Amino acid sequence: MNREMKKNLLWMLFAVIFICTETAFTSCSTKKEASVSEGFIPEAPDYADSTMWITYDGDKEGTGADVFYIVSTWEADWTTDAGDTCHYADVWNPKHRERMAIEMNKAADYMSPGNRFYAPFYRHTTIDAWVTQNDNIIFRRTRLAMSDVCTAFDQFLQQHDPTRPLIIAGFSQGGMAVVELLKHISDETFSQLAAAYVLGYKVTPEDTLQTTHIKAAKGEADTGVTICYNTVKDVKYAKPIIAGSCIAINPVNWRTDATPATLHDTITITLSPEHHVLVATGYSASEYKPYRNLINVGDIHSCEPWLYSECLQRNFAVRTAQWRKSTD
Repeated sequence: MNREMKKNLLWMLFAVIFICTETAFTSCSTKKEASVSEGFIPEAPDYADSTMWITYDGDKEGTGADVFYIVSTWEADWTTDAGDTCHYADVWNPKHRERMAIEMNKAADYMSPGNRFYAPFYRHTTIDAWVTQNDNIIFRRTRLAMSDVCTAFDQFLQQHDPTRPLIIAGFSQGGMAVVELLKHISDETFSQLAAAYVLGYKVTPEDTLQTTHIKAAKGEADTGVTICYNTVKDVKYAKPIIAGSCIAINPVNWRTDATPATLHDTITITLSPEHHVLVATGYSASEYKPYRNLINVGDIHSCEPWLYSECLQRNFAVRTAQWRKSTD
């Protein structure tokens, strides 16, 4: 074998190893810790410790669902006392938990009534990864975060009553985690799913090929489905890194066509079936300021869990009731 052939074989072997390594990280179910990391890595959460959770029991009648909620991104890159850069939230840092808890408690305000609510703190990747708008960087840095969420979910399942319907919901990076959890869960757990809600994030064709657990919602009451939406003022403002989805539904009228819906009397929400985004008119969204040229720049990313909160709360109840009816 000549030197050139040996060189080519070595490159082929490297490519195979690289592809296998990348494939191993496509779902959080493959590794407890991501081996591709950068900078300082904070201590892992201990999900047997109640400090790592925000929980509410709003289901006094025992007729609701168990809601598993994943918070979005609250930290920017930070520096340790030793001068090392960290790209992840530190769940053992009270300030980091305090910031995440703002969103977690606000989500619980409308998700927990009539339900049991569980939200884990996790080492989410910082906003700096997302600002790059580079799929490779975001993928690499979110593997640790996704692994944490899957570990938290597995801990949650140890006390989850399988006769109760399950709702999984998350916003932004938390929406990515919802998609990863759908790849991670077993068929048995999937059978308990009333619905999954990907708020302000995307479901890609590649995601749908990696699991049979992603089934696009078609209406208001189907179960075992995924609800996905992103809101913009015009389709030209949709950012593929966040909103490049292959599925979407209007959470106001639960239509998948372009039939407009009225929200809060003055706002019109119309789904673009071509672009898989919601177009909001009659809504300034002035309360959501642009951030680092990434979000709220023609898109209205920060509104996703809040603008439609009443619609989502009602829909949780509808799909929960339908799941219970179908399993009687």
